[in-house]
Order: sequence, then structure tokens, then C-alpha cells
Amino acid sequence: MAHLFITGASGAIGSALIPRLLAMPGQRVTMLLRSASDAAMAERVDRMARYWGLSSEALRDRVTAVRGDIRQPHLGLQPAQLAEIAESTTHVVHSAADVRLNMTPAEAHASAVVPTQTLLDFARRAASNGMLCKVEVVSTVGVWGRTPGNLPEAPVSSEAGFHNTYEAAKWEAEALILREGQGLPITLHRPSMVVGDSATGRASRFQVFYHLCEFLSGVRTFGIMPRFGPKRLDTVPVDWIASVICESLARPEFTGRIFNLCSGPEDALPLSELQRIVRATWASRGIRLPTLRVVNPRLLLGLIPGIKAVSGPRMRRALSALPPVLEYLAEEQGFSNEQTLATLQPLGLALPRPLSYLPAVLGYYLDHHAKGPAL
Repeated sequence: MAHLFITGASGAIGSALIPRLLAMPGQRVTMLLRSASDAAMAERVDRMARYWGLSSEALRDRVTAVRGDIRQPHLGLQPAQLAEIAESTTHVVHSAADVRLNMTPAEAHASAVVPTQTLLDFARRAASNGMLCKVEVVSTVGVWGRTPGNLPEAPVSSEAGFHNTYEAAKWEAEALILREGQGLPITLHRPSMVVGDSATGRASRFQVFYHLCEFLSGVRTFGIMPRFGPKRLDTVPVDWIASVICESLARPEFTGRIFNLCSGPEDALPLSELQRIVRATWASRGIRLPTLRVVNPRLLLGLIPGIKAVSGPRMRRALSALPPVLEYLAEEQGFSNEQTLATLQPLGLALPRPLSYLPAVLGYYLDHHAKGPAL
């Protein structure tokens, strides 16, 4: 029986991954969850079970939740508990992440680099017991930072700098893995902007992509919009990412590989096309759209404080997230995935194209965003 230890089980990727793991006969899962109390953790597990369409009783024999913190030494666990988990762990998935683009450097380091060191320490302990078969680590295409051109499917430098602290910290975390993860059976996965399920649009939470779509609709900026030119947005559906990670868990020959899980330079959608699709979808739901007024991007950044001043709390929060998103889209760059697809497609893991899943993704968002995140 395989025993998988996972961080970030309630996140966008983790919540799509767990049901696939449980579909494997004999698979046991231990989830590291951060909660204020055992009672709060139990409530959280109940919410997760409902999202997966499973009863808490159905999870009991195969899923164990432990209350800890990936940011703390020894995962925030007691020594005996940590030893017991490490002794039986055969596979590890590290998908915990804070994807906020406006963190302070200290916050970003604590959310990405410190957990990676803790994860490596745990993986080495599991490996010393002779049980460890595979480690999957979720990074991001954001490690490319401000570098122009296409991100290679290989380690990269930090010479060009980064758009925000999130990217910088994820690059540092990836560099730590490449430097100190030698001897461990690690595969690195670099998703681009994660969206919902390619068939249903379902998402456990609405992250950066959805804030960007609200922005592109023009509703939150009264129609004021930057000039996009030829800029493109690379997206990837969460179910495909989860399927790739599940496949990689069973393939020791993927050790040392870096997979860029993205649409790639050719299939990434021009922002102007994404905006057309967003506005058409919003209009089909009866949402009143303002006429677009295109301005210089720097001018828009200067107008945001004034727009926030006459907006409600929810819109102010959304507008606060816009400057780092606009900064993220500043460079002409893409993310190569030829080697990744050449490896995965023969295994039945064909990458869905954005135009095939955007209707479901946007429809699910409009149907559910008012209710808040599912997890």
C-alpha cells in the first residue's frame, strides 16, 4: 500500500489531486493542515470531503489529517508523530503555496523558501528509512521573472530580476531544491496561471486569473483599460496539472525532470482575445458592461487610487491586486513546453487548449463567485 504525504491539500491543485489519488486502489494519504485547533481542522476536513463528494466516514480509513505548519521546523509536529509519518511515507507532494503577488519580501520568503527547506528535511528523513519512492514539488513559471523570451524546461538564473516578491521567493525555493535535493527522487512542476477544471470549470478557490478576468470585463475600472498590444496570457486547467502529478508519482524515471505545465507560446491567448471572451460571457449573463476607454498602462496605475476611493470594500480589495498583475504582464515572454508535452502526450495526457475550457471556467466562476471559495 502506498502512503502519500501532501502539503497544500486544500489548495487549488491539492484539492484536484486528492480525488485522483483516492481513485488508486490501496492509496493512503496524510494531509498536513494548518488549523487553530483540532475542532477547526475537523470542520475543514468535512468541507474538503463535501467538495470531493465524499463522506467523512469514507475518508477515515484512507485519509489522515494532521495539524501542523509547513513553515515551522519539523512541520510543526511532535517528534513521535513526525517519526511515525516519515517511517511509512512512500510518496510526497508539496503543493502548498501562497500566490499573493503583493507580499513583503519576508512574507514571501516565509511562504515559499522556509517550507521548501522543511519539506526537503522531511523527504530526506523518509528516504533514510528506505521507503521513499517519489517527491513531486509544485513550483511556477514565475521563476522566469522579468527575463524576455521563452522559459526553458531547465534551471534558470535570477539575473533579470522579478516582477514581485512571489516570483522571487519561488525562484529561491526552486534553486534550493536543485541545490540541496540531490539524491532525492524529485520532479519539479511549473504551472502557469491555474484555472478551473477543463470540463466543468470547477475550482476550489478563485485566484489571480479570476481577478484578472473581472478587470478585463471593465466593470471594476469603469471601462478604463490599458493598451495590451500583442501580450498573451498563459493558462492551464487544474485537472490536467493534477493528472500529470499523479502520473509522475508512479514514474521514478521522471526524477530530475522539470515540467513546464503551461499552454506554451503558441496556444497562450492574446489578452485582447481573452477580454473579448470575458466581456461576451459577462454580457450573456446580463451583466452591464461599460464602454472601454483604452489608456496608457502607467496612466491606469495612477487612476486606481481614485477609482478605489469611490468603490465599495470588495472592489477596493480587487483593485489593490491589480498593480502586481499589470506588472506581471509587462514583459514579452512565454513558457516553452515542447519536451514536457513530448513526454506526457504519449501517456494519454494531452493538454487541453484554452478555447476548449474557457466557457466552462468562466461560467462556473459567474455561477459561484458570490458564494466565496469552496475550501
